[in-house]
Amino acid sequence: MKNNKGPISAFINKYFLHFNAAALVDAAEAYEAQLQNGANMMVTLAGAMSTAELGKIFAEMIRKDKVHIISCTGANLEEDLMNLVAHSHYKRVPNYRDLTPKEEWELLEKGLNRVTDTCIPEEEAFRRLQKHIYKIWKDADEKGERYFPHEYMYKLLLSGVLEEYYEIDLKDSWMYAAAEKNLPIVVPGWEDSTMGNIFASYVMKGELKASTVKSGIEYMTYLAEWYTKNSENGVGFFQIGGGIAGDFPICVVPMLYQDMEMEEIPFWSYFCQISDSTTSYGSYSGAVPNEKITWGKLDIDTPKFIIESDATIVAPLIFAYLLDM
Repeated sequence: MKNNKGPISAFINKYFLHFNAAALVDAAEAYEAQLQNGANMMVTLAGAMSTAELGKIFAEMIRKDKVHIISCTGANLEEDLMNLVAHSHYKRVPNYRDLTPKEEWELLEKGLNRVTDTCIPEEEAFRRLQKHIYKIWKDADEKGERYFPHEYMYKLLLSGVLEEYYEIDLKDSWMYAAAEKNLPIVVPGWEDSTMGNIFASYVMKGELKASTVKSGIEYMTYLAEWYTKNSENGVGFFQIGGGIAGDFPICVVPMLYQDMEMEEIPFWSYFCQISDSTTSYGSYSGAVPNEKITWGKLDIDTPKFIIESDATIVAPLIFAYLLDM
C-alpha cells in the first residue's frame, strides 16, 4: 500500500482479505497499476448508478484523471442531471419490497417513477430537462447539425440554463465533471432512455429529424477511432453491472482486429466486473472473464477480476482506494 493512502484504504487493506473482499483489493491494486503504467481506463455504468448518487465520488475520479472514457446507459446519462436539478423532490421508499400493486399505481399517479427504493419525480426531473434540451435539439435540427446524445447533454450543462434549478453541490455531478473535460462518452441504446423516448416522440410528431441525434453505429465508429488512437499503453475495462453499457464497448477490440483486419490492435489490458449476476447458461452478464478470450476481447494474460457483490457498495470503495482516501 502507498504511504499516502488514507484511512478508508487502510481499512480495506487490513480487513478485506478473502473472497469478494479480496477480489475488490486485487482489482483496485491492478487498476492502480494500469494508471501507473500509462494505460487509459474505461468505466462502464449500467443499472441506475446515477440515481444511486455514484457521482459523489465518480466525479472526483474524473477530475483526477483516473477515468478516460465512459460507456453508460441513456438512463445513467440523464439521471445524473435529474439528481442535480430535482434532488429535493426525490422520494425514498425503504419498504419498497412490501408495496402492493395499488401502492405502486399511487406512486405513478403522483408522478413518482420508482427505481428500487428511490422515486424520481417526473415533473421536476424529466419535464424540467425536457423543455431545455428540446431547444438545443431544435436549434441543431434547424441548422442541419448532428451530435451524439452525450454532446447535447454537455451543451445543456455548459450553457448554464439549469443553474437556477441546482439542488446539490455541482462537484457531486459526474456529468458536469465530464462536460468540463469534454470526456469521451459512449451511450449505446440511448433510445430506450426517457430522453430518448421524448426525442422519438418529437420525431413522430414531425418536429425533429431522427438524424439530428447520431446513431449507435456512429458511436461504435467513434469508439473505434478513440481506441485506435489511445491504446498504445493499453486500455483497461472497469465494468459496473452488466448489460449493454459493457457489452457494446468491449466488442470494439474484436471488431477492429477481425473485421477491420487491424491485427496489431491490442486487447483490453485489464478487465474487472462488479456484478451480482450469477454464472448461468447463456448469460453474458454472468459469463466468467475467460469466456471473453474466445471472442478476442481479452488476452490470456490480461488481469481479470469479478467481484460478485452490490456495485453501490463496491464501486465507491474501489474509487476511494484509487483516490487515496
